[in-house]
Formats: sequence, structure tokens, C-alpha cells
Amino acid sequence: MKLPAIAIKNRRFTLVLLLLLIMLGVVSVQNMPRSEDPQFEFPATMIRVVYPGTNTMDMEKLIVDPIEEAINELDDIKVLKSNIEDGLAVINVEFLYGSDSQEKYDDVVSSVSRIRDDLPEDIAVLDMDRISPVDVNIIQIALMSDTQGYGVLKPLAEKLEKTLERIAGVKRANVEAFAEQQLQVKADLEKMRELGIGIEDLIQSIQVSGANLPGGHVLSGNRRFTVQTSGDFSSIEDLKRTAVHSSPGKVIYVEDVANVELADALPSYQARYEGVKSVFVTVVQREGSNIFQVMDNIKSEISKLEARLPDGVTLDITHDQTESVEDRISQFFDSLVQGLILVGILTLIFLGFRPALVIIFAIPLSFYIGIGWLDIAGFGIQQMSIAGLVIALGLLVDNAIVVTENVDRFLRKGLPPAEAAAKGASQVGWAVISGTMTTILAFVPILMLQTGAGVFLRSMPVTVILTLLASLLIALTLSPLLASYLLKKRKQEPPFMQKQVFKFASGHYKKLLTYSLNHPYLVLLIAILILVGSVGLAGKLGVSMFPKAEKPMIMVNIELPEGASFNQTQAIAEQAEAAVRQHELVRSVATNIGKGNPRIYYNIFPSRQVPNYAQLVVRLSTGKLSIVEPFVAELRETFADIPGARITIKELLQGPPYEAPIAIRVVGDDPDKVLLASRDVEKFITSTPGTVNVDNPLDKPKVDLKVTINRAKAAMYAVPVNAIDQAVRASLVGLTVSDFRDENGEDYPIVVKYQGADRPRIEDFDAMMVKSTSGSLIPLKQLIKLELHSALPRFQHHMTERMVRITADIEGSYQAEALTNEIVDKLEQYDWPEGVFYQVGGEQEQRKESFNGMAKVLLIALLGIFAILVLQFNSFTQPIVIFAAIPFAVTGMILGLWVAGFTFSFTAFIGLTSLVGIVVNNSIILVDYANQLRKDGHDIREAVMLSAQTRMLPILLTTMTTIGGLLPLTLSGSSMWSPMGSTIIGGLLVSTLLTLIVVPVLYQLLSSKHT
Repeated sequence: MKLPAIAIKNRRFTLVLLLLLIMLGVVSVQNMPRSEDPQFEFPATMIRVVYPGTNTMDMEKLIVDPIEEAINELDDIKVLKSNIEDGLAVINVEFLYGSDSQEKYDDVVSSVSRIRDDLPEDIAVLDMDRISPVDVNIIQIALMSDTQGYGVLKPLAEKLEKTLERIAGVKRANVEAFAEQQLQVKADLEKMRELGIGIEDLIQSIQVSGANLPGGHVLSGNRRFTVQTSGDFSSIEDLKRTAVHSSPGKVIYVEDVANVELADALPSYQARYEGVKSVFVTVVQREGSNIFQVMDNIKSEISKLEARLPDGVTLDITHDQTESVEDRISQFFDSLVQGLILVGILTLIFLGFRPALVIIFAIPLSFYIGIGWLDIAGFGIQQMSIAGLVIALGLLVDNAIVVTENVDRFLRKGLPPAEAAAKGASQVGWAVISGTMTTILAFVPILMLQTGAGVFLRSMPVTVILTLLASLLIALTLSPLLASYLLKKRKQEPPFMQKQVFKFASGHYKKLLTYSLNHPYLVLLIAILILVGSVGLAGKLGVSMFPKAEKPMIMVNIELPEGASFNQTQAIAEQAEAAVRQHELVRSVATNIGKGNPRIYYNIFPSRQVPNYAQLVVRLSTGKLSIVEPFVAELRETFADIPGARITIKELLQGPPYEAPIAIRVVGDDPDKVLLASRDVEKFITSTPGTVNVDNPLDKPKVDLKVTINRAKAAMYAVPVNAIDQAVRASLVGLTVSDFRDENGEDYPIVVKYQGADRPRIEDFDAMMVKSTSGSLIPLKQLIKLELHSALPRFQHHMTERMVRITADIEGSYQAEALTNEIVDKLEQYDWPEGVFYQVGGEQEQRKESFNGMAKVLLIALLGIFAILVLQFNSFTQPIVIFAAIPFAVTGMILGLWVAGFTFSFTAFIGLTSLVGIVVNNSIILVDYANQLRKDGHDIREAVMLSAQTRMLPILLTTMTTIGGLLPLTLSGSSMWSPMGSTIIGGLLVSTLLTLIVVPVLYQLLSSKHT
């Protein structure tokens, strides 16, 4: 290994090169994208089809089946699922992770376009959008007023929207939660009946007068002139003075039979913030930008607008993601700094001031170089990458420790500092490289994992790998260079703790090792019993996927029965809002009526827009589960006393998006059989302690008011059928007949509607009239029959099969795996209707997919590590000796999780994977030195005894520095990262203790035939 000698010989070049890399890291730290969670691509597309007036069965036959059939022919589909209801179908297609999201989106668009002619021509909406977890609103602004209407709030919001979209780093801004402004023509049906004017007369007169047809052009000599006709309405007065009916000496105008005014449309989505009517403006950050820089510019523009707001209008920020990003990043950096201090103290105590200085100096430099490379790789600073830095903290000092110790040994032999540094670093160079490679290979499984969890966590292993490579570069260049300057040539008294380790190694440990080598099979039997016992304990740990997010926010979802009015939903939402705001823990409440809140968390998407749904976003003063969960339990009891609505509380979860922690799919072709089975499944889930928010979308009775036209009677009275439909629509909710543009260029639809109550009522049918072709007005009720009609509200598809998905959340500290298994036991005993069966979804499906994928790539990594060891030791038996540390790492992991009270989660699995590379290094140190001693003439027993005693210090020191680096993060109480820290710390402690006994025993047994 010539690199250390070259680095020392060319000192200036080495320092300049490292300085440039460090400056790259410093610049990257300042400018790297910052976010709360990883920004990753999600290869999925959503197709939304709106076809008004179509029932669920027709939507399936005419829309969903053809589209699914076309999409199902594409490659790499992971799941294809659809939600079908009256007039609306939402089809989601997810592709295998690793697929190009843009390419797959293009494939979906192409497939749907190919069959567009086979779909109904009069589809109102056919949208296709990519589903991206990156498109989360980083800020939500409320423009509020109790005195001003939407006619004032909306223009203000739109002006702010356009201003914010011009800011660098802003991808888009949206305005939400406002009522559309309409120019309403409210017909007085009583007066119209007296004058013999039908609603269709009013509609036709406005349509004809408001038509804007180009007049063409004329020539005058050599000049060409465009002819402008009267065009559309230039003012509201023009509309009022439009003739509806004329006779000799008498003209009836619109204003004679209707009131004309600019007013709000029927509400479909309204919002309140802190109890005040609001319009929301939201902003999505452009990928790759720095959230703090973007937010500073946004707040600057908000301040300018705030100073110019009209009377009665106020502005507030309902959601600011920089708060949680800053909090999350600061927590991780605090853990990082605390870990750095602990590592520094440990190296100082065991190695002394000057060697510790060389080692400690390598830590920040490795971090800066690693962060620079991370920026080049396209990753930003967020919880996953910072967690990678924390994990790397304890690992990267290993290389510096090995190099510095060896340089110090050559100095004690009397070599000049430069020569000692060159020879010392060169001698261990390949050993340091192979040790780093084995550690890196342990993180490759996470990097290779092509699942939602793998993509979510990807920046963490990338950060560890790049930081370890940076530490390797520092260890082989800068560390020997610094050692040649800082380490003294003369012999020094070793530090006190180092002497204590040497004393223990030559005393009690030597006796224990001698006894173990004399009774190898007894030692192995005890080790195996410990391993078996820990495996038995593993069954009591429980299994989980990702924990709750510990964000200071909850969502309250309110769902009224199908057919409930917007006003009813609004009343219940205000009642729930009042109940929530009584608690001191609550900072603010944003209330959304008719739709879910704009998207402010990466794995939660807004719900469909329906009048019987509302959502409250409740910001809290803390996200600690020990405080939030009792508060949530209290709220559930409060909401249980509110009649007429299903009110559920949603706590935010970490990890990739999935339906719910518990999800059971009831599959079958017969909707009636599926409905019956789903009701029983719902009972099974509800009766299982620990489940909350149980939802069965199929078991929500829907009753429609069906208007049946007596066609024979209509023909007898000479009334066209379409005139009846037109009269019903216009009288109830209004019929758009033309457009009006004001002097500011704003367009408003002209809507003809009944001048009755603000909300349509069934009594309105009594006043409806329709005109026959002869000019007579006929009461509508003479031509129709009103019937209550029960209808299937909605159902779903999964991989083109009919099904319904029953979901549930988890209460408190219950585990999804245990609850799902308990439910599955009940389902197995259930007498399923013919043709109906169940499938398990939710967290269990996600976990099995992720864990199975993790197991495969972990096996590949183990084979890679084994291959490196075979090449290094030129033996097949010695790698087996080294691998003996891995089962004991598993023992330590189980004990660590059990003592800390954690389940075996996905992050614990990450910790186990990390352990593989770490514990193998300890065994490599011991076996490698034993082999050197045997080459010097020692027999197997002497070699392994001396090696174990001599290498005790570096083994203990590397173990302690790794534990020290992870200890602050582990003790932070994070439900996400504490299990990983407990896994690594427990595994390291147990495997290190057993490695110092079991590995020498195995070396002696398996090396008896090794030459």
C-alpha cells in the first residue's frame, strides 16, 4: 500500500486536495436541500374520471373495466386498484420500485389514450396525474374574515398565489376552500306562472342574448376590417334589461321575473381557521431547493401583503414545515454533537491526548467530505441522511484508530516520524480497506431494497457508505500525515485506562480464556444455549413496520351518513372544532368542510370532495407520544358522544404510504355476498381490542330520490323530456346558461336558479313548472313521480377484482402484527359465502414485502463479505470463525430490544443489517493478528492467546466508540430510531463479549488442520 507514503511525500498536494474536498462539503452544508423527510420518486399514476349521473355498476362497466384492461397489459405493475362510486372513478396504478416514474406515467397515458374512443363521449373529466410524495405543501396560509365575502378573499388569495409562484424554489401555489362567484339569476316562479313564462323561456333569452359570435370581416378599398358584433353582456344592467317575452305594447325583462346578483355558489368546500371563515393558499417546494431559503422569501412576500390587507381581513400561517424540519434536524445534530463528544472522550481516555487528537480530527473532516459527495449524489439533509451520519460516527473512527496505533508502534521502535507514519499506515492499509469494504457491504442490502421502505430509507445507507469512504481516504492520507507531526518519538507512559485494559487482559481475561480453550465444547454449548434462549425470547418482542411520526399534529376525520347535507356536515364540524379547542395542548385548528385539508404530510393524500365529509387539522404544542396518546384517547371519548357522525382521529405514521395499519380485503364478484361478508369482517375487527377507526366503505346505506318521468303523459301534454330535466336542474341547484366578464377581466358563470331557500329542498318540486310546445305551463309534479331508491354507495377493485377494503387504526401501544393475526384467526374460522374470500393488506402486507426483500439482499451481502474474507485469509474455515460473531450479534439485538421495550421494527432490521459489518470487523482484527503470530513461529494456542490479549484494546475501543456515537440518538426516545440504536448497542455488547471467548475457541478447533 503506497498511498500513505505518497501522501506524506507530497504534503502540499495532499493538503490542497483534502482542503478542496472539505470546502465542497462546507458549501454543500450551506446549500443542500433541506426537508423533514426523504424526497423520493414514487412510480405511481392516478386516473380520475367524472361521469355525472352514472351509478356505480355503470361506472364499473363503462369506465373502470376498459381502463383497467388496458393498463393491466403494462409491465412491472405492482398493484392496480380502483375506487368506484356514483359518477366518479379513481384508478391507482403502482409500479415496481426502481421503475422510471416518468416513463411509466407516459405508458399509462398512452394506454388510456388508445382506448379513449371506447369510453363514453360525454365524460366530464378524465385526468391523469403522477402520484409524488415530494409534492407536499411546505406552507399553508389562511386569509380570514368574518365580515368580508369570498368576492374579497378570493382575489386577494389569487394575487398572493401569483406572487408566490414567482419565487425561486416554488414549484406551484394553489388557492383552495372558496365558494365560486356566480352571477345568479334567481327566478320568481310564482310571478313567472302568472305571466305565463316558463323557466326555459328565461334560460333561452339569456343564452341567445349572451352569445358572442364573431362577425367576420369586410373590405373597404384596400383596407380589411374585423366586424365586432354586440357580443356578450357588458354589464349586469345589460343582463337585467334582457327581454324574456314581448308582445304588442308590453316587454317583460329579466329583472321583472328574477333577481340578478353576484353571489356565492352552493358550497362544496369551505374552510375555517381558528373559527373564522378562511381561504387557503398553499405552496409546493421545487425539488432540490432549500426549504429555509424558499420560506424566507415566502414570508417576506406575506409581510408585504399583510400590510395592505383591507379592513376585516387578517392573515395567518396554519402550517409551516420549516418548524418541524428545524426541530427534526436540530434533534439529530444534537445527537451527532453529543456522540462526537463521547467518542472524543473515549479516545482521549484510552489513547492519550496526541493520538486522540489525530483520531478526533478525522471525524469532522470525514463528515464534510462525505456530505459533499452526498450532495453530488443528489441527496439532501433530512432525518434519514442525518441518521446515516450518526451511525457512521462510531464507525469512521475505527480506521483512524488502527492507523494511528500502528504509526505509534513504529515510533516507539525509533523510526523517524515521517518514516514511521508511512510504514505504519502502509502496513495496515489493505486491512483497513478490507474492513471498510465489509462494513460497507453490510449497508448494501438497504441500498438495494426495491420496496417502499427501501426507497424511503435509501439516503441513510448512501450517507453511511460515502462517509466511510471519506474516512478511509482520511485514514490513508491525512491521519498518517498528522501523526508524523503530532505523535512524539520518545517513549511515553500509556494512559491510565489503557494500562487497566492491559492489566485485565493479562490477568482475569487470560485465566478465563485459558479455561475456555481447555474446555472448548462446554463454552460452545453455553454459547449455543444463550443463542437458543434469546431466539425463544424473540417471540415476545412482536413485529412492526414503522412507528408513529411523533409530529405535533393530528387529523380529525368527520363522516356523516351518505346523503347528509353540507349544512349538517358544517354543524358537526363546528361542534367537533369547539370540543378540540378547549384543550390546552391545542395550538390551532384548521377546519375543512366538504374535503380533506390540502396535503401537508408526505404519505397522506386529500380525500375526495363530498358534502358529508369534513376534516380538522389540529396543531399541538408537542408531539411526544406519552402526552399525545392520552389526549387522543380523551378526544375519542368526547367524540363518541356526538350523534349522527362517525368521527375518527388519525395520528401520522412514518414510512411509505399504505391504506391503514390494519386492512382486510373482501373479494368477490357478487356485490350482495361481498356486502354481507364485509359486515361480518367489520364486526370481527371492531370486537378485537386495540382497533379503532374501523371503516367499511360498502356498509354505508345510500338512498337517492329518483325522478321517474311519465313519458306518455309528457307526450300527451307535448312537453319534451329534456325540458323536464332542465327545469329540475335549474330549480334545484341552478343551470349555467352563459358567462359574464366584468371590467377587471374576471369571468363569472351566469346561473339561472329558483328564488327560494338558499339550499334546495324537496318542497321545491311543488313550485316547478314546465312549458309545453303549445305555450301552456304544466305543473311538473303532474308529469313525474318521486321515489326513494336505495343504491350501492361505492365499491373497489384490487388487481381488477371486485372487493371492499375494511380498514382500522391502532390504539395506543398495540401492535399491528398481533392484532392482524388475531383477526386472521377469526377469518379462518368464518364460513365464507361461495365465491368470496379475503386478503390481508395494510402494514402486514407492506412488512412482509419489505422484510422478504431485506432477507434476500442481506444474504447477498453476507456472501459478498464472505468472499472478501476468503480472499483476505486465503481460507474457507477462517471466514466461518469470523462469521461466528453474527449469531451472537442477533442475541444481543434481541436482548437490547427486550430490555428497551421495543418491537422488531423495520428500523431494528436496519440495525441488525448494520451489525453484520460492525461485529465482523472485531473478529477480523483478532484472527488476522493470530495468523501473523503463527507465521512468526507461535503454535495455534499461543497465537490465539496473545492475539486475544493484544487486540482487546482496539476491539473494546472500536465497540465503545460505536456505542458512544449512537447512545444520544438511542436515549432520545425516538420511536423511529431508538429501536435501531438499541439493536446495534445490544448486539455490539453481547457479540464483543462472546467474540473475545468464542472466536478464540473456534479458531483453535477449526485451525488444528489449517497450515
